[in-house]
Amino acid sequence: MIRWFTAACLAVGICAASATAQEAVTHFSSSKDTPTTPLIVRSTTDITIFAPALQAFVDANPTIALTYEQWGSNALYAAARAGCNGPAITSDAIISSGVQQIVDLVNRSCARPYTSAQTAALPTARRWRDEVWGITQEAAVIIYNTALVEGVDAPRTRFDLLDMMRRKPATYAGKIATYDIEESGLGYLFAFMDSQQATTFGGLLEGFSRVDAVATCCSAEIIAGVESGRYLMAYNVLGSYLDSVPSKHVGVIYPQDYTLFLSRAYMIPKSAPHPEASTLLLDFLLSTKGQAVLTDSNLIQTPSPDESGLQQSIQRYIAIDPTLLVAMDQHRRALFIGNWRTTFGGTIMR
Repeated sequence: MIRWFTAACLAVGICAASATAQEAVTHFSSSKDTPTTPLIVRSTTDITIFAPALQAFVDANPTIALTYEQWGSNALYAAARAGCNGPAITSDAIISSGVQQIVDLVNRSCARPYTSAQTAALPTARRWRDEVWGITQEAAVIIYNTALVEGVDAPRTRFDLLDMMRRKPATYAGKIATYDIEESGLGYLFAFMDSQQATTFGGLLEGFSRVDAVATCCSAEIIAGVESGRYLMAYNVLGSYLDSVPSKHVGVIYPQDYTLFLSRAYMIPKSAPHPEASTLLLDFLLSTKGQAVLTDSNLIQTPSPDESGLQQSIQRYIAIDPTLLVAMDQHRRALFIGNWRTTFGGTIMR
């Protein structure tokens, strides 16, 4: 039976927020000029990772005072819907790893369209209706504690992971972590994509149940847990967060059957108070300079095939398009989460 809990938020506020308040607020401005234009950005991205790009933006646009609010994906989606349908306070830009939620907002006519040379240059899989754009490229990986897991147990594919859980259920009991798909829009998206992609999905659920796996809230907590030995292994972790957590004993595996890649979705709400500032930020993040800063922050990952074994044929990019609306269908979502809960058992500790 899987164990469910929500860990205490880290200092930077990474765990799931309520639908009524942001987790953390950070202000960015340049010393070159007196800012005259406010820009409010709400995002699920850890501020410790995103800060270099935001500082580079305000340095290039010194008249803008940027307020960055870090939210949990479900709370951000709820707040954006409220801002779309009523008088709720909204933001100028939304950036989320819960890509399916942003596609749903666009489909609900909650977004403002925009085109530029930078947005037009994006691949079609990273933009839809000129209202949502993918700004990053991040892999979903398996991680493990290199000091505590034997090399033979480090799974290169999902089939290897299944085999390991069948062979050593006692060794890995309570020691494998993954996202709580009810609390995490990203976790739900990865699990849903797995269910569409993999013949192994049913087996994975059964295997996680066998080893009493842990479903929890957030990437940084999971990575820190693997580093400390609290978990021996974790599945479907965003590889982009690995550099943000001090670790000496965390090994990274790009699954060789297929590796999912996420592109964080950027949307300008139709009620954005300062849409022009939002478009400046979007174009900066998609510019050569912006993409270079995101690459330095590990938010754009292009693993070397020689080092990772990640050949082009096994890379699976999550397209930003209407197919993600299937994941947002209320009936289908309820069935999916219900099956997840039934498979893992009914014990939920948050």
